[in-house]
Order: sequence, then structure tokens, then C-alpha cells
Amino acid sequence: NARWPNSKDHTMYWSKTFIPTLREDPGEAEIASHRLMIRAGLTRRLAGGLYSYHPLVLRSLQKLETIIREEMNRAGAIELLMPALQPREVWEQSRRYSIMGEVMFKLKDRQGRDLVLGPTHEEVITDLVAHEIKSYRDLPKTFYQIQTKFRDEIRPRFGLMRAREFVMKDAYSFDISLSAADKSYQAMYDAYCRIFERCGLRTKIVEADTGAMGGKWSHEFMVLADAGEDGLVECPSCSYAANLEKAERSVPLAEQAVSSEPLRKISTPGARTIEDVSSFLGCRPSSLIKTLVYVADGKPVAALVPGDRDVNEKKLQNVLEASTLSLADEATIQRVTGAPVGFAGPVGLRIPIVADISLKHAVNRVVGANKADAHMLNFDINRDAAVSLFGDIVIARGGDGCPRCSGSLAEERGIEVGHVFKLGTKYSQAFGAEYLDEKGQRLPIVMGCYGIGVTRTLQAIIEQQHDANGIIWPPSVAPYQAVVLPMSSTPEALRVLETLKASLEQAAVDYIVDDREERAGVKFKDADLVGFPMRVVISEKSLANGKIEIKARGDASAEMVPPGDAVITIKNLLSTAVPTR
Repeated sequence: NARWPNSKDHTMYWSKTFIPTLREDPGEAEIASHRLMIRAGLTRRLAGGLYSYHPLVLRSLQKLETIIREEMNRAGAIELLMPALQPREVWEQSRRYSIMGEVMFKLKDRQGRDLVLGPTHEEVITDLVAHEIKSYRDLPKTFYQIQTKFRDEIRPRFGLMRAREFVMKDAYSFDISLSAADKSYQAMYDAYCRIFERCGLRTKIVEADTGAMGGKWSHEFMVLADAGEDGLVECPSCSYAANLEKAERSVPLAEQAVSSEPLRKISTPGARTIEDVSSFLGCRPSSLIKTLVYVADGKPVAALVPGDRDVNEKKLQNVLEASTLSLADEATIQRVTGAPVGFAGPVGLRIPIVADISLKHAVNRVVGANKADAHMLNFDINRDAAVSLFGDIVIARGGDGCPRCSGSLAEERGIEVGHVFKLGTKYSQAFGAEYLDEKGQRLPIVMGCYGIGVTRTLQAIIEQQHDANGIIWPPSVAPYQAVVLPMSSTPEALRVLETLKASLEQAAVDYIVDDREERAGVKFKDADLVGFPMRVVISEKSLANGKIEIKARGDASAEMVPPGDAVITIKNLLSTAVPTR
């Protein structure tokens, strides 16, 4: 804009960058953070799970990456960069090619060799270390990178929360022993705490299942949010917290009893679901027992859970010590039970049966009769079924007993932004990553891995920090810490603007000037929508009183201060918003 002095001026002006804000909510967005990222002109969708990053959000992304680098370096980690394109052979070597399955993007090069786009880098880093590190003198080492990852999500949704292409910080530690690996794990754990605190995020650290990564122990860093995809439980009485895949529960066992009534078949025409059967019989869903048939490592197995609970497939898989687990198809169910889907029961089954621990002394329950349109009454689990083992195999929920104390669990929703794993020697043994100890003995290196979803974290900040008017960026990751709105082009206003710009630059406060030919209301709305921490207004009305207007994004009212006091006021407001160190 010709009104503003642009000659030899390095100031960023709104008109000189790209901020395509929208007045209306986009139809494609399901949650607040996704809506706001689109409305504030931060991202645009190319295809399902694929997004372009516009200049403002790219600045925030770079600031977040700087925080991550500073804390990773502070913790002693070494940055490198590994190929995103990886040969199939390294995934076959770890036996994860089939486990990861369709989540990986797979392709062939012109020679017909199989390649994948890396969803993660355990295989690549372990192969590197196996070739380069040979002695205990070379350990410990922790390597990290910030890189684009690729995962073929079944249902990309929620913008950057579940995208098919995303930025991730992944780190990998290598140690001589489990005790040494614990120290590396703790260093990364502490670094993650500092990273998320500096980003202004309130996180809950929960126990988690290791999943396809392998290993024996892991923690997730969760951002509590109503729109979170992940469920978790925590105990208000102690420090226990876990995601629903991992969450345990305390189960008070009923006294052992024997049903006084004989097992009896009853006709239940068309009643396939728990709701159908309980309504037909006039009983509570908890009086029923679900029988679900799974295939574990290629063999059918039955899982029994109370009618008002759902199977936790991760816990069931762990109880069975199975590499793979999936629900059986209709043909398999018909073959092993003799009945169509909806009428399976444990009586007479000739496959292994796993029952939830809460059913250990279950009597007088209703189960499927392994016959179409029929159920059995008066089921006694110890009398009428051959249970192979009992275990905790249901999804925990609010009100369940805490497994660590006498309290009760409460349910929350969260967004996973970070995950730390103790991997042990799973990958080092697969790739021959060994070291010679002081006695010349060759031993496997002990590993850990640590991930932060960088782009997901950025959106999680918005999900946790916004209001009805738009985003409320923490100063540490805001695209600009201040937006300056000159509402006048009088000589005095231009002089105040130039002086303010110089002072902001000297104070290392990054800012943008909204130089558009727009009404004040439009500029104010866009400033709130984008979420700049500070809004500075230079107007003829305020200058008539020798003042300019400064308003923090989260405050209800503005402060009127002399231009000479503007920078110190802005710095003070920024310092009280969110810690940056």
C-alpha cells in the first residue's frame, strides 16, 4: 500500500503476504481447531489427509521446531536426517512389513524394487547404528530428526490431527544396558515435558500400549480436549493415568457360587444384539455375556465379556501373546459355532476361550446358544464352559476401580502429541546392532524411541487455546507476536508507526503491520481470528490523547499507553502469557 513507507523496509505487511481468511465456517471441518485453521487462512486441503501450509502457520511450525531442537540438543541428542524413501528389505528384516500392512505407502522404482515411504524410522536408524557403532566407548548415543512422515490412514480426518503426510520429530537412543537405557528414557521424558510447557500446552502423561513399535513400556503425552480422538482414564486419588488401549482396572471378584437352575435354551427370534436380547427377555445388558470370535495368529479364539462392556482388542492380544488379532469373518463364526453372527455362546465350543476377570464366578447369565434365534438361560461359567484363561480384556471406563489404589477412575478425551517407548533389544537383535563390552563380549544394544507429532501438536495448541472469536496463540509459537493496526496516515501516525517498528525490532518482538484498506471492524475480527497475542492500534482518536491502544488477545479490555511505553507494555504482557523457557 502506497500509504505505508515500504522503501528499504523489511517489515512484514499484511498486503505483502498471504492470509486468505474466511468469514464462514468451512463444511469440511468437524472440530474447532480444524475450522479455525481454515478460516484463519493457515492451511488448505489438497486431498484427503493432504494439506498445504500457508505462510503464517509455517512460521509457527518453524518456531515449534526451534523449541524442539533446543530441548533435544539440551538433552544431549544429535540431529541427523534419514531417507523418507526406504527399501522393503529393512522392514522385512524387522518383521514389521506385514504388521504395518496397508498403513504404509508402497511403490516400485524403475528397476522393480519394492520401496516404502517411511511412516517411522526404527529400521533405518538401527541399520545405520549396526554398521557404525561397535564399542561400549561409542555409547550412549541419542539421534533425532524432524522430517515428513507418510501413513495411509483409513479415514484421514480432523485436519492435521490425522493426516496422511505430516511432520514428526523422532528420536532413538542406544545404550549398553537396561539401566543406562532408563536414563536416556528419562532424559527424553523430561525434554518432552519442557517442550510442551514452552508451547503453552497442558498435557497429561499416561501409560500406553507399545503397539506395532514393540517394547515393554511406553508413555503418551496427551493434550486434554473434548474433541480428542483418544480416550484415557485417570485416578483423582493417585497418579495413575493410561490411555484406553492400556488402561487396567481393579475388579472386585464376586464370591464363588453355583447356579441353582439348570441351563435352559430359549427361543429369541431375530434378537442378535445385546440390546435386542435384553429387551426381549426384560433383563439388564449386564446380565448377558457377549461371546466374540477372533482369529489370533491364524487360529480362532472366543472372548467372553459382560454384555454392557466392550472387548479391548489390544489387551486381548497381549493376554493371548498373539502377534496378530482380528475379528473372525462370518464364515469362520459359522464354522466354529454352528450359528450365524449374533448367536455365538461358550457352551460346547471347541476353541480356546478367554473370559474377562469380572466373569470368574459368573452365574445365572444369558449367553448365545450357538443356534440361530436361540439363547441359553442360567449360564454358570465354571459349570457350563471350558474357559482357558481369565484376564482383564475389557475397555476400562469411568467408575471402574483404580488398579493402583482404592479410588475410582475418571474418563477424559485427549489428543496424543508425544510418545516415548522403551524398545529393549527388539530392533538391535534383528539388525545385529551390537557392541563389545569392556571384557570383549558382544552384546545387543538397548534401544528407546521417542516421537512428537509436530504438525499435530500445532493443531492441538489451537484445539486447547481458542475462543468464539478465533485462535489464542501462545507467544512462543505465534506466527507473529503482535499485529500493528495503523488506522491513520497523518504525519504523526506515520512517525509513531516508524518509531514503534524500530523499538519492536530492537526488543526482538516479531510483528506484522495490517496495512489493508479495510474497516477497523474487519481488521479487529481478523486479528482475533488469526490469534496474534498482541494487538496494537494507532488511531487519530488515541493519539489526540497522546496514547496508543494495546490489547492482549485473551484480555477483555485494552490498555491505553504513551507510544514510548508501548514496547515495555507489550513485553510485560507477553511474558505473563505463557512461559517460553
